Amino acid sequence: MSGTREVDVAVIGAGSAGLVAFGQVRDHTDRAVLIEGREYGTTCARVGCMPSKLLIAAANAAYGAREADRFGVRAGSIEIDGTAVMERVRRERDRFVRLAVQSMHRRIDDEMLVRGRARFTDPHVLELEDGSRIHAARIVIATGSRSHVVPALEAAGDRLATSDEVFDWTDLPASVALFGPGVIGLELGQAFARLGVRVRIFGVGGSIGSIRDPAIRALALERFREEFPLHPDADVRSIEAGTDGVRVRWRDGGGIEEETFERLLAATGRRPNVEDLGLEHSGLALDDRGVPVFDRYTMQCGESHVFIAGDVNSDVPLLHEAADEGRIAGANAGRWPDVRAGLRRCPLSIVFTEPQIARVGLGRDEAEARCGDQLAVGGASMRNQGRARTMGVDCGEIRLFGQHGNRRFLGAELFGPGMEHIAHLLAWAAQQRMTVPDMLDMPFYHPVLEEGLRTALRDLNASLKQTGAPDDECMECGPGT
Repeated sequence: MSGTREVDVAVIGAGSAGLVAFGQVRDHTDRAVLIEGREYGTTCARVGCMPSKLLIAAANAAYGAREADRFGVRAGSIEIDGTAVMERVRRERDRFVRLAVQSMHRRIDDEMLVRGRARFTDPHVLELEDGSRIHAARIVIATGSRSHVVPALEAAGDRLATSDEVFDWTDLPASVALFGPGVIGLELGQAFARLGVRVRIFGVGGSIGSIRDPAIRALALERFREEFPLHPDADVRSIEAGTDGVRVRWRDGGGIEEETFERLLAATGRRPNVEDLGLEHSGLALDDRGVPVFDRYTMQCGESHVFIAGDVNSDVPLLHEAADEGRIAGANAGRWPDVRAGLRRCPLSIVFTEPQIARVGLGRDEAEARCGDQLAVGGASMRNQGRARTMGVDCGEIRLFGQHGNRRFLGAELFGPGMEHIAHLLAWAAQQRMTVPDMLDMPFYHPVLEEGLRTALRDLNASLKQTGAPDDECMECGPGT
């Protein structure tokens, strides 16, 4: 490509958000291009959702075999072939990536695909690495994110790896110091521990995954510590790379502890890919991270012709949210200047540890901030819950939030077995703005884990006052808004 190409819409980034956005754009115009400067294939398929679940599946198979003895099943000695584990992870990962790329090429004509990194030189002009330019009436930024490494961890030298690089390993390390007990760190840390890797996780500030409820956080900390050492608020004093590995020193109580690990894994968050976009030439207002300020219901940046979608905006870095944002951004870019608010679904997040962690709708802090004394709280323990007990996984807690007066269900924080499925039921109920009595009218089979949810709903229902704010008050509490 040479010279300047005139298009109606340019989408920068061919990940989950960009692909969905481009599909929406095509409903309105054929004068469009999809620009990608990195490898094709989404974050989910290449370094995110799918390879991590492949690793977790292997880990849970090993854990299940190891724990079978308590059911009277003698599995014998468990041998973990790290090379075979990682070979399957890479093989299946590559298949997911290949299918995603093939699907893209089937749906998008080659002349609409532009290879190269693009940067703004003008609010309507994007310049590529080869010097060619694209003049676009509208632009969608969907450049995604990458692993972020805090500077202190760089002392690990060539023994440092990010969560994006793990899935290219050809074997399991003997030991890992993992920094960051967030969603990614907890999933990878537990998976490696179950696969026989010596793991120790360090965090800052005390957070664990996406848990905000203090009681659930304390329960989760106790449970995870049964499998691996976890320091959610570690006082790390030094990190040193040596010939024998990475030496980590930290203060624990009154003394200094020290341990050497084969690898140091950074799971310390992700950074939006905005540095090389030339946003200083875009005319857009930027926040303190250098990300364009945008409306999350229209995905429009200010009052401009530019829209932003997916992980690059750091709003809700989840695949289903990226797809929704891409749908909204692409539709608005395509039919510009007719900009419309799109559907933002009930917030839903799941951490695929065992037990699983999930959040739905409003968390307790959000519900308290918005509803004040209209907030009602209920819950139930999964300890000794019937179906969980039969499976040997009776650990966890369900916390539910509702609103006095209209008795509407607002949200939940969950920790326990099968919470990925319970979270979906609750998200559907929240988006439909169901009341707690309506939810209790739904069928519950016996014996199932969902009976634990019914117990929690009964507890919440008992605490709800039937009088108080009329139905139209505190509407902002509705997680579907």
